[in-house]
Parts: sequence; C-alpha cells; structure tokens
Amino acid sequence: MHALSLPFGATADDFRWAVGIEDTFVPQTRSGLRSLDEYELMGHYASWREDLALARATGARMIRWGMPWYRVEPEAGRFDWSWTDQVIPYLVDELGLEPILDLVHYGTPLWLTHSFADPRYPEAVAAYARAVAERYGDRVRFYTPLNEPVVNAQMCGQRGIWPPYLRGERGFMQVGIALALGIVRTVQALKAVDPRFIMVHVEAGGITRAQRAELEPLANEQRLLRFLFYDLITGRVDTHHPLFSRLLAHGVSLHHLQWLRDHAVELDVVGLNFYPQWSTVRLEVDAAGRLRRRLVERCGVGFGDLIGDVYERYRAPIMITETSAKGSLAIKQRWLEASVATVRALRQAGIPVIGYTWFPLFTMVDWRYRTGRGPRNDYLLELGLYESRSAVDGGLCYVATPLVEQFRRFTQQPEHAVGDLVVAPVTAAHA
Repeated sequence: MHALSLPFGATADDFRWAVGIEDTFVPQTRSGLRSLDEYELMGHYASWREDLALARATGARMIRWGMPWYRVEPEAGRFDWSWTDQVIPYLVDELGLEPILDLVHYGTPLWLTHSFADPRYPEAVAAYARAVAERYGDRVRFYTPLNEPVVNAQMCGQRGIWPPYLRGERGFMQVGIALALGIVRTVQALKAVDPRFIMVHVEAGGITRAQRAELEPLANEQRLLRFLFYDLITGRVDTHHPLFSRLLAHGVSLHHLQWLRDHAVELDVVGLNFYPQWSTVRLEVDAAGRLRRRLVERCGVGFGDLIGDVYERYRAPIMITETSAKGSLAIKQRWLEASVATVRALRQAGIPVIGYTWFPLFTMVDWRYRTGRGPRNDYLLELGLYESRSAVDGGLCYVATPLVEQFRRFTQQPEHAVGDLVVAPVTAAHA
C-alpha cells in the first residue's frame, strides 16, 4: 500500500460503525408530484430526540444525518438555525455521536428557481456550506458535499421526476456538470473554514453485467458513468477520458471541464452506497432484440469486487456509507453478516475500508410517494434496524428488531467483526 492518511486509523478499534436516518428533501411540488421530505413524513422534526437516542442505542459511533437546506436557508442569504441549533449539540455533546453531515441529500431551496440548473447553484451551495461550517465547525468535522450525484443527475436531469425536471442524456449532463461544480465549490468553502475538515464523497455503488458479448461495450460505459463524478471533481476528465466526447456532445462546456481540472480536489474518503436488492443490473436482449435491464444478484455477491475496483481506481480510504437489505428479517440478518464479513476480508487484503453504515436506521417513505396518490403508510419501506408500528395516537412508533443486537455485537467486538487493517498506512490521524 502506498502512503495513505486515514481519518481514524488502522486498528479494529478505530473502525467506525455508523447508522443513518433517511434524509431526502425534495420540497418542490407540481401537478402530480408531491413534496418529499423524509423528516417531515416520518416525524423526525418532532421526535428527533427519541430518534437519535435510538441511533446511539445501536452502539454506533457515527451517524449520517442530513441538513434540510430548504428550511435552513428559506431565502437566499437568510438562515434559520432554530431547529439545527437544538439537534446538533444534542447529537454531539449529549449522545457522543460524530455526525457525517449531509449538506445536500437531494433537493434545493425553493428560491433556486431552476434548482440544480440554476446558474446561481454552485455559488449558492458553497455559501450555504460555509455558513454551516462557520456555525457548527466546532462540533462537525465530517461533511458530505452532495449525496449520490449519479442518482441526482438521473432523477433531476434524465427522468424529470425531481427539479429541474430535465429529461434525456443532455439533461443528465447539464445537471451533472452543475453538481460537480457545486461539489468542488463546497469543498473549497469548507476547507477555507478549516482545512482539517474531512470530506466523505458519497456515491451510489452500482454493478452492471452484460448477458452477452455484444452488450459488454455498453456495460463498460455504464460502469464509467458510475465513476464520472469522482473523475470530474478529481480533475481526471481530459481529452483522453473515455467519456470526454460524450460530455461535449451533450452540451457540457469545455470551460467547465477545464475549471474542474484546474481546481481538482482530493478524495479524503470515498463513501459507497450499496443495496443488494437494487445495485446490480444485467443488460439483456429480449426476443425482439431490444435492450432490457434486469436487477440481478440480490444476494450482493459483487459487493467486495466493487469496493476493490473503486480502491484500485482512486486509492483513497473507503467507507460504506449506506447499505441494508429489503425483505424478511432473515434476509436482513444474512446481509448484515455477509457484508461485514466482506469488509473484514477486504481489510485483510489491505484495502482500507474504514467504516460501515446501516442505512436507513428506521422505516423510510418510498420515493414513489412523490408520484403517488395514496396516504403515507402505503409507501412505508422497512429497511432499518428498527421497524415501525402503529401507535395508539394514529402515528408511528419504532420497535427494535433482532438486527439491533446483531449490529451492537459487531460494534462491541470489532476485532472479531472487521479486524485490523493488515497493511497499516504510513500516517494516520486518529479521531
């Protein structure tokens, strides 16, 4: 292993066990599209104390927790810290949890008229990030500038379900380049406040298989798209990049690509999200010769290979920032056991996986709620260590599943669960 600085260290005790609360914020509405604010839908704005105490009860040392930008900055340059001023001190000072603060977990404030396509976006998100860091930098040192840029670009720019409601390849690239510019501007703003802040760059980890040889070039292109945003922000997209021509052909400015190369950032931590039920796709051809995409390998068999590929490409510490499983309790238990065992094997092979996050901790509302018509409870998605039950007042309450104790055992016996990183880095900054 080359000289590598880890934010925690290389021993099993340094490993960070984390949980996260689903924090998608897409407040904009239009005909047929409802507001999607997970905190509001699941009552977190009111029950944050109870929710966060349950997070601590898992034995986790860290938590992925998001800031609702549209509420914090309801008007450009005017900030309302009334809620976050309660939550963050409680989270850090009373519970002893270290937050990885999601600055943008989808969605923008209402005053950004064209959302991510608004020309003001890159500077606006950087100004917001700086304001957050200046207020909470004494308590928060880990930040995610923007969660899952590839999914963001798909939902906002390719499929037109979230603002700015663009469609097709050109929309994907238009939103995508704005996201990349915003990420770099955000990193610059945060590091200007404190260069010791650590960026956890979170992306959706995806695997694309090809059913037959003719589809392998397309599968490879899909793999490259999964790396696109890491490549953009680290200045790797030049004339030799395999997607360079594709970017230009769909309206991306040469000036923007040059700016990204000139202002490239280092990846402090690569955050990978992987769900066995959704993260592996196989490209197939139907009886009529048309391309089809099918979810496969729902046992998550490619998880370890994906992490190894990402490390070989970027040589940065890796944290599993989201994973969970859909299905019965037995399915979830098997995935928790298997995914942690994969992390242990990777660490034994010298790949610096430094943390693991079960996400979401609680029940979440399926994104289909935004396009649906039914009540919230029709869209509840049980992926968490806790599950929801109907309360006597008509609301929801959370009950622990056996996953909580299974997760807690890992946190209490990290030497057995994940072990030490076999090849220690040259330098390590311990928390």
